[in-house]
Amino acid sequence: MKLGYTILYVPDVAASLDFCERAFGLRRRFLHESGTYGELDTGGTTLAFADHALGEANFTGGHVAAHSSPRPLGFEIGLVTDDVAAAHQAALQAGATEMAAPKTKPWGQTVSYVRCPDGLLVELCTQVAG
Repeated sequence: MKLGYTILYVPDVAASLDFCERAFGLRRRFLHESGTYGELDTGGTTLAFADHALGEANFTGGHVAAHSSPRPLGFEIGLVTDDVAAAHQAALQAGATEMAAPKTKPWGQTVSYVRCPDGLLVELCTQVAG
């Protein structure tokens, strides 16, 4: 078993892809012609976005829309970078909300947190040493 992809249900797939391109420098791999599903090229694991209507079709009981939740969901993705401060600033300039400014942890890793307009919580971090 291996992690193949992570999907976030969002109100506007193209807008989420565009934001991630501008905020994090990620490259769009695919946007379905319907506009209801898209993927970013993030390395070994795909970050994907799907329209809320697809989520409703998949889950008869519905789902929590991350963008309308007043607090971030108990889930994050981590993007590794050599320059957390610059990545954090770029995300804020693109429209992210700061959740925690860059901070060096006791184990030497620099970490910050931003929340994307679609509700996705992103940890920006340096590689963990060792």
